[in-house]
Amino acid sequence: MPDHPLDGPADRAEFRRLGTRAGVELYRASIVRHAFDAHRHDGFGLGCVTHGAQRFRYRGAEHLAPAGALVLMNPGELHTGRAADAAGWRYRMVYLEPAVLEAASGVRGWDFAAPVVQDPAAARRLLHWLDQLWRADAGLAADAALGELAALLRPLARTARAAAEGRRPPDPGETALARAVERMHAGLGEPLDLATLAAAAGLSPFHFQRRFKAAHGVTPHQMLMALRLAEAQRRLAAGQAPAEVAAEVGLADQAHLTRRFARMYGVTPARYQQQVGTRPRGRAAPTLRG
Repeated sequence: MPDHPLDGPADRAEFRRLGTRAGVELYRASIVRHAFDAHRHDGFGLGCVTHGAQRFRYRGAEHLAPAGALVLMNPGELHTGRAADAAGWRYRMVYLEPAVLEAASGVRGWDFAAPVVQDPAAARRLLHWLDQLWRADAGLAADAALGELAALLRPLARTARAAAEGRRPPDPGETALARAVERMHAGLGEPLDLATLAAAAGLSPFHFQRRFKAAHGVTPHQMLMALRLAEAQRRLAAGQAPAEVAAEVGLADQAHLTRRFARMYGVTPARYQQQVGTRPRGRAAPTLRG
């Protein structure tokens, strides 16, 4: 498989980290044909669409983000991504772990109710600070940009307490499905099957599959793969070799990791490690295109 994994020659994706600063990951992409499989990030996904329009599934609903829209996602939420039309879309994101956003803002507990906010003026300001972050190192310039970014987005967020008060208490069915997700987390490296997950939820495999898809918008297998690949990303970011990562997160081999990682994040594991500066020493870096 070539190291440039996206579906068309016009598709590009790039990650960046701020030196040794933890909890901040930048991303920019230009996409025409590639469709991102359901995946998740540990941090808040905050960004904007600069050209074209994107469609994505998030929290069980379809959303459209045109140029000039802010995209605001909470940590750990599964989402997809594809172009809204043949022209494709370009976008910029920063993924911030909650502790980083809280430190930058001085406010604890963030939650975004709306994943798309159409505010071109705010999107232009956000793009400015994303540009500043992309060019910054891990020092004062990054601190300043993070502070401005947090101040810009704070009016669009609600506190975690308010978000919790707005949610109804989970019913027994949701609690049962949550036990299955906990089982996935606990056994990422195991060969989990449908019967095992259904047993964790106290349901028959048939009813478990139907209820899980209705609740989460993805199948149990898709959820498990998203959790495995999120863990793979953490390990790759820490400098672990892709072959070791594949074995430890329950994938068949490095080739399997490469295919799945590219479908979810738009780059291969090798390219990702090269971009964020954690490629294991002694490995030749691939030639970049574009």
